[in-house]
Amino acid sequence: MEFHGSKTWDLLEEEQRISSPARHSCPSFHPSTEHEPRLSFSRHSVSSPGGSPWKKLHSIPRSPSPSILYLCLASLESQGGNVLSIAISRGIVYTGSESERLRVWKQPDCTDQGYIKTGHGEIRAILACGSTVFTSHKDHRVRVWSVTVTDRLRAKKLATFPQRHSFLSLQRRRRGNQLHKDCISCIACNYVEGILYTGSWDGMVKAWRLVKRECVDSFVAHEERVNAMAVNQEDGCLFTGGSDGVVKVWRRVFGDSSHALVGMMRFEGTVVNAVVVSEGSRRRWWVYAGRGDGCVSVMQKEEVGGRYRKGGVLKGHRYGVLCLGVVERLVFSGSEDTTIRVWRRDGEGGHECVAVMEGHRGPVRSLVARVEVVEEVIGVLVYSASMDRVVKVWRVKVMVREREEEEEECGVGESPVLSPLWVEKKLQRGVSY
Repeated sequence: MEFHGSKTWDLLEEEQRISSPARHSCPSFHPSTEHEPRLSFSRHSVSSPGGSPWKKLHSIPRSPSPSILYLCLASLESQGGNVLSIAISRGIVYTGSESERLRVWKQPDCTDQGYIKTGHGEIRAILACGSTVFTSHKDHRVRVWSVTVTDRLRAKKLATFPQRHSFLSLQRRRRGNQLHKDCISCIACNYVEGILYTGSWDGMVKAWRLVKRECVDSFVAHEERVNAMAVNQEDGCLFTGGSDGVVKVWRRVFGDSSHALVGMMRFEGTVVNAVVVSEGSRRRWWVYAGRGDGCVSVMQKEEVGGRYRKGGVLKGHRYGVLCLGVVERLVFSGSEDTTIRVWRRDGEGGHECVAVMEGHRGPVRSLVARVEVVEEVIGVLVYSASMDRVVKVWRVKVMVREREEEEEECGVGESPVLSPLWVEKKLQRGVSY
């Protein structure tokens, strides 16, 4: 494992003073300020925005719906392959693509800050918290970065999971057990316990103790690929979704590092591509699962007993749901039909589709949403990436209004325009997102 600076992981101190994706702190590495070099290793480097392979397209305003206003602020076309993952932290947007570059942007208009050349192939999953960024790579490993953006981009690689510095045969055998056998498709973190989870297409989930920098548990989560994971930061439950069409709920065994299966929901004849967790009013928790049949399944945590039960199905997409995002009561679903649907949850747990955002010319592969406050007006910024190599930035504002007697039917509209390259790939066998 490669380290630079001091060798202590501060789990709870500094990150408690900043806002994070959860109410708890994110584990982070704090190198010594006296030895803070720029990232300048032989296999990865930081580049300035000059000569960016990204091309800024004209933004297209969208017509508002009765209950929501949205506008496409920017469209960015990548020349380095499809964008596979997006993450946001502290006003910084990170995108990972089929190239080996971790691109860094500034909110809200996606000002290019440069990129980190990782040297380890495509970046399929990103997790960001504070200045700490986790990325998964083609060599079935996760790398941890410290990234700061001031007058210029500064980055440092802090660690690699699993580590690869030991040459002892016993440790090599142990590392063999720690290494995934296929692509790492998703990353999640329990910020309270300081545990990083990696899910892979080999069907395995591995738990990494960040303080010790080692794998503390490894278990078979699904019969087929693990496509998505999410953690409820309140009770520590881990949700996994797989190509076997199952959402499973895992909980750490008290006083141990192992995990036990405590719940399971099966959806016949489809796959699960995305999972997100949302906190509702009166501390009610909701789990959303994006399915390959175009539906979004809703699960609710029972107030008595703490179990998760099915809470309905959101229908509207014509093809598979590939990604999900959630902000307060709003749920965003990106689909293979090239659209992003916006769903609103009411106080009783009912859901309605309040908008269909169109503009992409290929399947929406990943998206992320964050609250935006501009002149005391609260809105949502949505970043979406599709298989047409375009990243779009949307500004969404929810209108406060009384429920109309006759709601507009959220049905199927006209056929979207698909990218010819995507259509050609879709007709081929074995296409994976």
